[in-house]
Amino acid sequence: MSPAIIVPTPIEETTKLHSKGKHGHTADALEVAKARFVERNATSLKLHAEAAKSLPGGNTRSLLHTAPFPVFLKSGTGYQVLSEDGNTYTDLVGEMTAALYGHSHPLIQSALISTIQHTGLNLGGNTHHESRHAALLCSRFDLSLIRFTNSGTEANLHALAGAKRFTGKRKVVVFTGAYHGACYMFPADSPAENVVDREDWIIAEYNDVEDARKKIEESGDVAAVLVEGMQGGGPCIVGTHEFLHQIQTSAKKVGAVFILDEVMTSRLAPGGLQELEGLNPDLTTMGKYLGGGMSFGVFGGREDIMRLYDPRDKSALIHSGTFNNNTLSMVAGYAGLSQVYLPEVSREFNKMGDKLREKLQELSQGTKMAVTGRGTIIGIHFLKDGKKDIKSYRDKKDDSELRELFWYEMLADGFWITRRVSIALILGTPWEELERFASCVEAFLKRHEGLVKV
Repeated sequence: MSPAIIVPTPIEETTKLHSKGKHGHTADALEVAKARFVERNATSLKLHAEAAKSLPGGNTRSLLHTAPFPVFLKSGTGYQVLSEDGNTYTDLVGEMTAALYGHSHPLIQSALISTIQHTGLNLGGNTHHESRHAALLCSRFDLSLIRFTNSGTEANLHALAGAKRFTGKRKVVVFTGAYHGACYMFPADSPAENVVDREDWIIAEYNDVEDARKKIEESGDVAAVLVEGMQGGGPCIVGTHEFLHQIQTSAKKVGAVFILDEVMTSRLAPGGLQELEGLNPDLTTMGKYLGGGMSFGVFGGREDIMRLYDPRDKSALIHSGTFNNNTLSMVAGYAGLSQVYLPEVSREFNKMGDKLREKLQELSQGTKMAVTGRGTIIGIHFLKDGKKDIKSYRDKKDDSELRELFWYEMLADGFWITRRVSIALILGTPWEELERFASCVEAFLKRHEGLVKV
């Protein structure tokens, strides 16, 4: 699959009449973009209608729903994906950071095929594959002991259970805008409806040093503090150094377990974001790419806390999961971390991400577009006031129509991207293709100057 721009009629020609200078209407350009989308994705529309007969809304993963219907993907090779409609896209979704290795890395393919042929899928017992991968993860991220799970959600669930048992307390401090998995979402000042144990949560302001200190040190009965060093759902709102270290200090002061959610950010440096920020969390939760593209999660850290999961002790916490140590995740994860994503590769890859982000930030000056993130994880925002320094979700006055227009037009330019415009780069994506993306972004801002100018 080679890079391709899938624009039968130049976007400039089909949209320029709808960007009427300073007093243009985003809705006009959006109408044209939607019509173009429907026209070139007829097969996806048929597949969506069929899927809706057995899935609510044709969907089993809410994030992937898009109106008027989602694009159906057929296959992926390297850093690209191919749709059922025959359109080729450079993949900037990166499976929400999990597809760091792309869709067909030869070393991971070889490891998986060999495992299927010679080992088996799920043996119902311990294997050397899990202990080997565990040892590598402990060494790479400086963890004493770890336990595997099937997702980042599960990793956070069990880390919290361990923290509550260890401290004998119930309350957990989290932060506005946080996402810690499917049942741990805190979009604003209260938990989302599907959050478990709703009475156990204390919600503090993200990036507010004093509020973090106060909520942790003065609330009482705090078992744990759970935080993302960069909020993935922001997308990509970066925690400040002062804020993250205040959390660590306050948690230690009251005897709460400091849990750093690195489900997304562990790929930002050889030792994760905690290495970049000089943090020393009691427990770390991770997932995504560390399973080599398979379903995966892991939590671990201090030996005295993790010993609570030692089944040799009759009072140990029970932690089960049929697929926790499945051979495919163990082998693919180990192959990726030991042979592909070596420390120097991690550093160079994230330098490339920083370079792209800085280039996009430069392009965004004087417009409603803002660019956030670290390394190879980037968020693009369209804000009514053109604010650039985004510290929390409260800083965002979203121009949702403009963001939607951007999504449609980047698809038309051949870039697979999430509707909320979060980017997770895939290893091996040519810099020239990222430069092409930046050029398409620049063209979008020029094409719709009357809509994006602050």
